Amino acid sequence: MTLDALFDSLRAAQVKLALENREAKDAALRAVMKAIDAGRGAILEANRADAEKARNGGMKDALIDRLLLDDKRIDDIIDGIALVVSLEDPIGRVRSGWTLPNGLVVEQITVPLGVAAIIYESRPNVTADAFCLAYKAGCSILLRGSSAALESNRALVKAIKEGLESGGGESNAVALASSGSRDEVDLILAARGRVDVVLPRGGRELIRRVVDNARVPVIETGEGNCHIYVEPSADMKNAVDIIANAKLQKPGACNAVETVLVHRDAAAALMPLLAGCLAGKAELRCDSRSRAAIGEVPQGLALGSAVDSDWETEFLDYILAVKTVDSVDQAIEHINRYGTGHSEAILTKDLEAAEKFQRRVDAACVYTNASIRFTDGGQFGFGAELGISTQKFHVRGPMGLEALTTIKYRIAGSGQIRP
Repeated sequence: MTLDALFDSLRAAQVKLALENREAKDAALRAVMKAIDAGRGAILEANRADAEKARNGGMKDALIDRLLLDDKRIDDIIDGIALVVSLEDPIGRVRSGWTLPNGLVVEQITVPLGVAAIIYESRPNVTADAFCLAYKAGCSILLRGSSAALESNRALVKAIKEGLESGGGESNAVALASSGSRDEVDLILAARGRVDVVLPRGGRELIRRVVDNARVPVIETGEGNCHIYVEPSADMKNAVDIIANAKLQKPGACNAVETVLVHRDAAAALMPLLAGCLAGKAELRCDSRSRAAIGEVPQGLALGSAVDSDWETEFLDYILAVKTVDSVDQAIEHINRYGTGHSEAILTKDLEAAEKFQRRVDAACVYTNASIRFTDGGQFGFGAELGISTQKFHVRGPMGLEALTTIKYRIAGSGQIRP
């Protein structure tokens, strides 16, 4: 089917879906959960083909990890849909209401945003996450994933459509742009009036291409050049555990830590512990003061000298830049200069420093004494997510159901006319 035909089909399905109540939408989503579970063999086989192609093409390990599916990750996809099912229907809620002096009753209610398109890189779980959030929010969605995950996405969408059909849902409310051609992206971005919103989810190049070329409204997600700042009052063992989690648990994620900033009075205590923890696991790229604070280099530690470009780099790999700073103010200045407005953290027992950091750091998510890896729709209780918005209007941070809603004013009168 051509993209033009898909746009028409998605619009027609969305008009019907917008009228469905919560019970009907939830029943369809439960049927999708069963279909994905029943089709996991075909989905995993398709994913193996994608992963083998990626390895043969030289994709680095951290990015291959984002592409991979296994039984646990399919279980997580199903659990994510189940959590979305458990959430309240975001559509038809009266957000506010009032009566004017002339007797008109005004209500502000939530309605679906319409036809959405998401353009994303090699994360097959996004296929299911974006679909279920859109469906619950009464939106149809066009999925345009990376060619690296094409077979996985085809298998997932096949299972989703089968589930919708068996569950009495609108199977045409989801479609996959599956030719693999880059021309698809340009056609989607030019589909003003046929697509209501585009969401890019991926690296800097993809996001910039979408933002610069779209004629369709865009909810911009951002790359994640994220930081953790360590104060002298922090528990150093706990600080190392948090940093290791934020770097190693999933280095290809946008909310992995890329730079650690350490206060000059904490460097001597932190750096030997951090170097020992990351030896054989990640490369440290340190400025001169951070390097000196390590002392004797642990066996197996990959250690390099940081250069200016490291401070602005989203590595998405087992690489961690480290810089020593003189104060919380200097740490905040560095973060606001080089950060991408995604997720930032301070590790401290100093309440005044924590409050200053929370207030002055310009980011969607600002943490105190916790790993930044929690910036995720599932972890925030949204069930799934469309991405992490780093812009400042409509939505910011992990995007769940609310991101795909807008408002309508409903006015009831008794014959009033304007004088």
